[in-house]
Amino acid sequence: MSGTLNTIYNNVSYALYVNSEALLRLQEQASTGSLINRASDNPSTAHRILALNSQKTSLDEYTNKLEEVSNILQLSSGVIDSISSTLSEAQTRLTQIVSGVYNDESRKTTAEGINDLLEQIVSLANTKHNREYIFGGGDSTSEPYLAERTDGEITRVTYRGKEENRNIEIAPGVQSSAFHVGSDLFQSDDRKEPIFISDTGVQAGTGTSNIRGNQWLTVTGTAGHYSLSIDDGLSTLTTDGTDSNLAVTHSVTGEVLYVDTTQINSTGVALVHVPGTQDIFNSLITIRATLQNEKDLPDAQLEDVLDTVFSSLEEARELLVQAEVSVGSKIGFLDDIQDSVENLSYSTEDETSRLKDADIAQIAIDLSRREVLYEFSLSVAGKLLSLSLFNYL
Repeated sequence: MSGTLNTIYNNVSYALYVNSEALLRLQEQASTGSLINRASDNPSTAHRILALNSQKTSLDEYTNKLEEVSNILQLSSGVIDSISSTLSEAQTRLTQIVSGVYNDESRKTTAEGINDLLEQIVSLANTKHNREYIFGGGDSTSEPYLAERTDGEITRVTYRGKEENRNIEIAPGVQSSAFHVGSDLFQSDDRKEPIFISDTGVQAGTGTSNIRGNQWLTVTGTAGHYSLSIDDGLSTLTTDGTDSNLAVTHSVTGEVLYVDTTQINSTGVALVHVPGTQDIFNSLITIRATLQNEKDLPDAQLEDVLDTVFSSLEEARELLVQAEVSVGSKIGFLDDIQDSVENLSYSTEDETSRLKDADIAQIAIDLSRREVLYEFSLSVAGKLLSLSLFNYL
């Protein structure tokens, strides 16, 4: 008898407990709109949701990186376009000088304008984004271009950034760089034979020179005892005019120019132009110096030099066009990657919602059914638990 009553009591209590827990779970799902509110609700599904949430977080991080890289590239594109426009303005001013009648005053005025453009381009080349320099390659913490000055004017611009890019992962298994190696954008690297513009008779030697851009070679002395310098006289090398491959070294940069001295017939200054190694800054500095005629060149040589340095600007301009195309292509590539990452993120979010989100209409139906069942269980429990010993006699 006792065992039977205990069994009835335990079964009724368990049934009420089960229905009560089911009601509480349904009510929680209805209020939160979520099928899974804790791992114990459905361990397998909860584990899947956690994995999807982790994937979503990772994809969101990639999206943020892509947006940041894209913003930097957009800024880079704008800066390159500005430098290109500035260079075009320099070409226009130089064209007016080369093709028209000019005098010392007009050359001086144009030189001042070229100097202003040089200052502007150096400033643009040191552009920052969020305190990082965009043209420093792998080093974005310090100015990539150092401008050396004499009497307030820029006389040399040196690239101090890294020659390697700093790549970051912008998508699973995909890396890209946000910052540019400035020397790749503003300096060509397709060395050709040096061209000497001079009346001295000096020619290129047989060795491979490593000077870049435009350099001034000074020839002083007398026949059989000429002195040559490519660093404005800071260091000189003497020749008797029989050296066919004399190495003239720049004492500051260490650059070497191989010279054939056998044809030297007079002293003077020669512009050494190295096609395929031009950079924007050196070209503008040479143009300004030529317009100011700092080397006291005769008019005929001055015109030849201006024609040559004009080609330097064209070479630099082609570099910028290539850079604009390259940056534009990279921006397009990143846009495609970003679309793919965002689509994957949306798919992950949809899958998470499918597993987690409750069907409120179905929950309402289940809740109504469970309430009816719970009330019925209470009614049955009340009758069963009201039995007494008298009912069994």
